[in-house]
Amino acid sequence: MADELPPEQIAVLRKAFDSFDREKSGSIPTDLVADILRLMGQPFNKKILDELIDEVDADKSGRLEFEEFVTLAAKFIVEEDAEALEKELREAFRLYDKEGNGYIPTSCLREILRELDDQLTDEELDIMIEEIDSDGSGTVDFDEFMEMMTGE
Repeated sequence: MADELPPEQIAVLRKAFDSFDREKSGSIPTDLVADILRLMGQPFNKKILDELIDEVDADKSGRLEFEEFVTLAAKFIVEEDAEALEKELREAFRLYDKEGNGYIPTSCLREILRELDDQLTDEELDIMIEEIDSDGSGTVDFDEFMEMMTGE
């Protein structure tokens, strides 16, 4: 999980962690984690945070070492990034769903794919569309669009 964070984000977490590690012991009390996340502007659910602290504080010391802190913080940061991506993709989907029906025709999808890569042959486009329009409806709903854009 922590390896999903860019180095700049880890550096920010290190600064926050170090500023709360007043004794320079290499660990912080678990009850400070909520304060740190709040100061970083990171939204969190207290109940979920408590459950994650229990999970991450493997030695049940009531203190988190930096690696444990990064693992915990990454769960909130990565989740927020995924939510932001979905929101952006939903907005893009709405632009193509001109009628507001909740789907876009595969003909429109063909144009999008051709814009993304003008080297694609008709045969390649057919194969891609067949794969994306998994239910063969001739349309692509948001879930199919999301899967195509994220590969998930």
